[in-house]
Amino acid sequence: MAKIHTPAMEKIEKRNARRKKPAVSTPSSEAWKRFKRNPTALIGLAVVAVLILIAIFAPLIAPFDYQQQNYAEMMKAPSIKHLFGTDQFGRDIFSRVVYGTRYSLIIALFCTVAAFFSGGLLGIIAGYFGGKVDMVIMRIMDIFQAIPMIMMAMCIVAVLGNGIPQLVAAIMFASMPTMARNNRAAILRVRGNDYIESAEAIGLSRFKIIVSHMIPNAVGVMIIYFVGFLAVSIMMMSSMSYIGVGLAAPTPEWGLILNDGKAYITTAPYMMLFPALMIMITCFAFNLMGDGLRDAFDPRLK
Repeated sequence: MAKIHTPAMEKIEKRNARRKKPAVSTPSSEAWKRFKRNPTALIGLAVVAVLILIAIFAPLIAPFDYQQQNYAEMMKAPSIKHLFGTDQFGRDIFSRVVYGTRYSLIIALFCTVAAFFSGGLLGIIAGYFGGKVDMVIMRIMDIFQAIPMIMMAMCIVAVLGNGIPQLVAAIMFASMPTMARNNRAAILRVRGNDYIESAEAIGLSRFKIIVSHMIPNAVGVMIIYFVGFLAVSIMMMSSMSYIGVGLAAPTPEWGLILNDGKAYITTAPYMMLFPALMIMITCFAFNLMGDGLRDAFDPRLK
């Protein structure tokens, strides 16, 4: 007897067919599976996600305007009304720290992206072409790297002045040599593979080989460096603001909040405690994420 097919039965059969279809395994999916098995990496990812939410919803989380001064509430210790206390101008430190999350994450992201597309591009070119091109680029990077990153950034800010664009440019140029060296190493890992030689043999252009074959296969290592440099950018930005060569007041940046509280470290230590904790937690979270990504993209752990 012929089997009767109804629309409902056909729908059930299609659903069962999709369930029986084997899942396609890709390098990114395998890396995500390994990342999920790393509890410390997941903790770092969760903390970073919370920080991003704080940055997005800062106006809703902060109970006061970060610039609002109230001289009747100066130097108040942490309480229910002011969770992190108030500073010497009566400004709510909790509100300033919350808004500081937005400033720190966004500026660190811009600094890292700028360093990646400047020094990273030079590293990719040096790693692919090799020879004299590699020697010239890397020797120039060695000259820049001979100067400590924080010192170079301070010199650039001293010339350009204070401000967010100047700070981004300073950290970009200071980070460029290290980013170039890291991306060069990532490209050299895939430079001698058979698929690169095959692409060259069939006459693909150098640009297409770099964009379509080399960068996609080295992007895992590049992501690790990118995440790690987010923590470095936050540390450099906070350090420069703390010593007075970073952002200008009244920007609620964590390093500036530390700078405001250093004169009261004995009488009101909470003014430095909470922004310092935010810097430590944020950098620690990015480092945990970076370690997890390193393990996830390591082919020896498959």
